[in-house]
Amino acid sequence: MARQYFGTDGIRGRVGEGVITPDFMLRLGYAAGKVLGELAGSKRSGRSSILIGKDTRVSGYMFEAALEAGLINAGVDVGLLGPMPTPAIAYLTRTFHAQAGIVISASHNPYHDNGIKFFSAEGSKLPDQVEHDIEAALELPMTTSADLGKAWRIDDAAARYIEFCKASTPWGFSLDGMKIVLDCANGATYHIAPKVFRELGAEVTTIGVSPDGLNINLECGSTKPKALQRKVGDLGADLGIAFDGDGDRVLFVDRNGELIDGDQLLFMIALHRQQFLGGCNGVVGTQMSNYGFELALRERQIPFDRAKVGDRYVLEMMGANGWQLGGESSGHIICADSTTTGDGIISALQVLRALCDFGEPLHQLKGRMNMLPQHMINVRLAHRDGVLDHTDVRAAVSAAEGELAGRGRVLLRPSGTEPLIRVMVEGADRAQVEQLAGRIAEVVERIGNS
Repeated sequence: MARQYFGTDGIRGRVGEGVITPDFMLRLGYAAGKVLGELAGSKRSGRSSILIGKDTRVSGYMFEAALEAGLINAGVDVGLLGPMPTPAIAYLTRTFHAQAGIVISASHNPYHDNGIKFFSAEGSKLPDQVEHDIEAALELPMTTSADLGKAWRIDDAAARYIEFCKASTPWGFSLDGMKIVLDCANGATYHIAPKVFRELGAEVTTIGVSPDGLNINLECGSTKPKALQRKVGDLGADLGIAFDGDGDRVLFVDRNGELIDGDQLLFMIALHRQQFLGGCNGVVGTQMSNYGFELALRERQIPFDRAKVGDRYVLEMMGANGWQLGGESSGHIICADSTTTGDGIISALQVLRALCDFGEPLHQLKGRMNMLPQHMINVRLAHRDGVLDHTDVRAAVSAAEGELAGRGRVLLRPSGTEPLIRVMVEGADRAQVEQLAGRIAEVVERIGNS
């Protein structure tokens, strides 16, 4: 039985610890080459090709070389993209008709973490069965292919992706006169995003565009937006835009320095589609999406569903519902009619398009949605077995929901990595929300530590 290496967002870990080692990457490249090469051979003649892109972590050079060697040894041709946003690899995999795309990135994590994500030939996540087949192939001995693959560097990858992003807006769309600050997190968008927004006419100031391999996401980007908030205020800019290390997440800052999260951005995009583009057939959020977001969509008769946390689950529900829009409060937004995965730059352009068509500044447009106070308590437990189904816990939740009277919600969610249960309450009154969350957390702690 092969060990389960793939999580919901690829393979991740601390560099040099666990599976994230050069030796593992060599074997992973070989296993992926064997499995995907055979899959390609069953569908078409000729040798398969796989693209490799990465963010700006120093370990990316080492892992890129190891994956390249393993793939070539398996008889697969390799296209090297260099530092590129994760969604760019999804797009370029389709453009070059490659069998798969590989991203070397740990997204919003610090530089000493890294990971691997695969995209299929269609630019989507690999099917579970293919991931299982790659895991199984990791156990096979490596042998040298009689027909070794070759590698080539794709020099125009950045230019292709820049044009793709700009083409997601209508012909003639212009940001002329708009003053924007971009925070690229010293990550994969550092050489892409500034060109996109400048070529569309914006006056752009940048921070987080000097990667050194160690400073990705370091006190910058969508997870640490304070530097961007200060810069927007200092310059009197219209707004700021923050990406994460691999460019699949985006958050905004308005001219007052207030942070605009993924729920608010999704709402603006949905509202724009309803008013200007013939309608919005529905939006997928997650269990953590703000209840005010749900209420604002409901008031405008836009359907809304919640998926489990994780872009894989959001995409699955979007597909099942036949909807084009979904995402998470973290700023991972998917516009399925423009691209196949979360894309920070394209999502940002959709928001800017809404601002231009509504003719309103960001701080004003965000006011059409009322974010409800949300309070979460992480309760550390000796055990979690049976806690959520315990009579006392259910009674505490039911009592809180009764007090909220349909204008809020309660969510109890086990952590996937720690012995925690997250108790979250939302409602119109912050003091009430905090009180109810504390009351439930006390019951959860008593049951889980008894």
